[in-house]
Amino acid sequence: MSLEFLWYIPNQVQPGHRGDDVAENHNSLETLTSHAKALEEHGWGGALIGAGWGRPDTFTVATALAAQTTTFQPLIAIRPGYWRPANFASAAATLDHLTRGRVLINIVSGKDNLAAYGDSEGDQAHRYARTKEFIQIVRKLWTEENVTYHGEHFSVTDSTVVPRTVVRGERKHPRLYFGGASEAAEKVAATEADVQLFWGEPLDGVHERIERLKQLSEELGREHAPLEFGLRVTTLIRDTTEQAWADAEAKVAEMAKGKGVISRDPNRQTAVGQQRLLELAARGEVLDDNLYTTPGKFGGGGAGTTWLVGSAEDVAKSLRKYQGLGITHFVLSDSPYLPEIKRQGDQLLPLLRE
Repeated sequence: MSLEFLWYIPNQVQPGHRGDDVAENHNSLETLTSHAKALEEHGWGGALIGAGWGRPDTFTVATALAAQTTTFQPLIAIRPGYWRPANFASAAATLDHLTRGRVLINIVSGKDNLAAYGDSEGDQAHRYARTKEFIQIVRKLWTEENVTYHGEHFSVTDSTVVPRTVVRGERKHPRLYFGGASEAAEKVAATEADVQLFWGEPLDGVHERIERLKQLSEELGREHAPLEFGLRVTTLIRDTTEQAWADAEAKVAEMAKGKGVISRDPNRQTAVGQQRLLELAARGEVLDDNLYTTPGKFGGGGAGTTWLVGSAEDVAKSLRKYQGLGITHFVLSDSPYLPEIKRQGDQLLPLLRE
């Protein structure tokens, strides 16, 4: 199975995301396009573009960047409820058609400022039941015509999406990535997603989750191609191991002063996956060979909670161990984002592709 290497493009209202350079016009089309073009030039397949109310609209940003590039694949984070399934399926199919099959989708079910855009949801079970219906309808609309589906949360009647998504080899539609570590989330991933994304947990935790998801896929009667697995993690690399650790510790020291990072998203603190990451610090400051847990103590959230630190050789060795567990999709990043696209593209990716 071929490997995929993606980066992260921050579509934020405020500059300086996770220690990024604070620059004027940080979210302008010119600046974001420079990131997307640098990704093409330095060996990356594309980038995750995050979602959330109160930031530039993710789908709009992805469309603009796709129009400015030729191979860049946007991994577009979207939320059921913010989108209705038929509207989303049509928009994504259109963009997939226009880009000749470059669209990737990340389904996000975590909490958001729902009331701000007129959405509402119940408990965790309700949220993931709704997500499951959303994915089922979207997949049907991409692969079938005259679709009728009447669920508890969403319905469509005699619905056909035009234009169609790009079919190429085994690719029938844009790949559907999914996250979440709760029991409800894992059941949705095991039956409906194409790729389950993990945050930067130690090898033993990722191995445990992969095996559980494979077992769930069998028990729940998965009907699609086997579930694939991905890793979303911060990778801090320097020319030497010693320099990497010195810079990592200096970054954390600045974080401890409240500099260089934005405050944690309060919604994340209730997420099972985020709690798993924050609890890792109790096991040690450094886990496995070079998984640094301390950033989570000082505001690092999500992919910024744990960092793989070292030389390009050190980090490549660690990522190959995740690959040995079955990880084939890697979504990496470090800030400042643009210089690190180039550094890691030139130094890290060639080692991972050997």
